[in-house]
Amino acid sequence: MKLNKSDLIQIVILFIFSILGAILINNLIVNLMRNDMGISFNWLLKPAGFALSENSLPYKPTDTYAWALIVGLVNGLKVIGASLFLSTIIGTISGVCAYSSNILLRNLSKFYVALVRQIPLLLQLLFWYFVCLLNLPKIPITLIGEAITLSNQGINLIGIKLSPEFTALLLGLSVFTGASIAEVIRGAINSVEKGQWEAFKSLGISFREGLRLIVLPQAMPAIIPGLTSQYLNLAKNSTLAIAIGYADIYAIGDTTITQTGRAIEVFFLLLICFLILNLMISQIMERLNKVSMRYQLKR
Repeated sequence: MKLNKSDLIQIVILFIFSILGAILINNLIVNLMRNDMGISFNWLLKPAGFALSENSLPYKPTDTYAWALIVGLVNGLKVIGASLFLSTIIGTISGVCAYSSNILLRNLSKFYVALVRQIPLLLQLLFWYFVCLLNLPKIPITLIGEAITLSNQGINLIGIKLSPEFTALLLGLSVFTGASIAEVIRGAINSVEKGQWEAFKSLGISFREGLRLIVLPQAMPAIIPGLTSQYLNLAKNSTLAIAIGYADIYAIGDTTITQTGRAIEVFFLLLICFLILNLMISQIMERLNKVSMRYQLKR
């Protein structure tokens, strides 16, 4: 079988990367042997010995490191899921408002996107936590009757208590990602042919109904790829929870490394967890994209 130039280049590149990978693995093994350490996961069954500021599952310091990491994973999934939902709502509303006939709404949307995208997420998280939430009074403030109460101990939303750390992370991730989603929505709406806008307007269909029934369905194939990218970024950005003391899997992993010295094993577990999470998000969005494409073909 004759190989062309392109095939030879790919083989050479693959060979180079294989050599580099082998060198890195060899150096890792040699350094572990020099330090009288090996790859082991026996420490997972030992008592963690540290408390958690927040736990969605029953937990006590005498529980194992494995259970502590599972609790952190659930904490992380909780805030990621809530942030995905809230950021989608914020981004969709803001993206749609960019085309509103109301000058105030249109300018507010532009200002929100321009401002939030220029400020690093870490600074926004610190702002929500230290400036907004921890500066609330100790005595709870009630809103909408007693449906919502605010204090520096957290927020009580219709009987659901949210800690300051969870709330700051939720708001920071949602507001930051919502600005990027708004741009995705705005760009996708802008890709719809102007004739579609003129058509529903000429039929006397309102802006809201035309957007919901005609424009957005046609914009979905352009929205979903960008939305997938923002969802993946949100999942990865959630690791900044460590900056405000929220006990997600990354923060617990950092404490575990400090106590056990098992950095390689912990980072391997973190890598696997985030890889599986991101693959799940990608698969769900890919299925949604296929459904959207079928819907477009039927139309």
